[in-house]
Amino acid sequence: MSKKTDGNVYTLIFAIGMVLAVGALLAFTAASLRPAIDANKRIEKQQNILYAMGVNENDESSAIFVSKDKVAEEFSKYIKKQLVIQGEDVSESNEAYLIDVKKQQTLAKEGKNRKYPLFIGEKDGKTFYIAPIRGKGLWDAIWGYIAMDKDMVVQGVFFDHKGETPGLGANIKQRFFMDDFAGEQLMHNGSFKGITVAKGNADPKNEIKDDNEVDAIAGATITGDGVSAMIKSELAMYVPYFKTLK
Repeated sequence: MSKKTDGNVYTLIFAIGMVLAVGALLAFTAASLRPAIDANKRIEKQQNILYAMGVNENDESSAIFVSKDKVAEEFSKYIKKQLVIQGEDVSESNEAYLIDVKKQQTLAKEGKNRKYPLFIGEKDGKTFYIAPIRGKGLWDAIWGYIAMDKDMVVQGVFFDHKGETPGLGANIKQRFFMDDFAGEQLMHNGSFKGITVAKGNADPKNEIKDDNEVDAIAGATITGDGVSAMIKSELAMYVPYFKTLK
């Protein structure tokens, strides 16, 4: 006589039990870790915004964020207003930095009115307007924050990526690339033009700041094109607000 444990029914019941047990364990783990994950996301966004406006701990060549234990205090100190732009409506929100740009882009594709966060910071007597941007690189998502003055002249940037090629497209988050954007103009003769990451740019040291170009990263053409595209498509939507500052 065969044992009950040799039958197909027992195997099926055992498999279902294991799936339920593992599923419950994973759900419990995810729920337990959610507060820590959310806290890290808030910290990262605050660090990125501050970095773009020049509040960081950079050395001569490396990009170094404000430390986690100081970032909340520094964010409150330097960020004076958080705005949400939605169509012609501009409102204030203390949690505008938590707006998910990816989800807002999806809403726009569905024909809905998306939200555009904008952060107003003050440092050393200067006012900075910092906008988040998001786009597509070679392999996956790329994103960043652009700090501007009231004339849409870039004061600083921060870029990051999900899966660009190490040593090539991944270098968009390196100082030698990001620092080139400082002083670049987004407007040209009164119209928004953006900034092109240009292969074969005639100004490799980026000393010319009114040509709407920065030098590309060798071997990272598609990633550079993605940076150009997200700057042009995302920041163009802020132009009506900046016109109200004149």
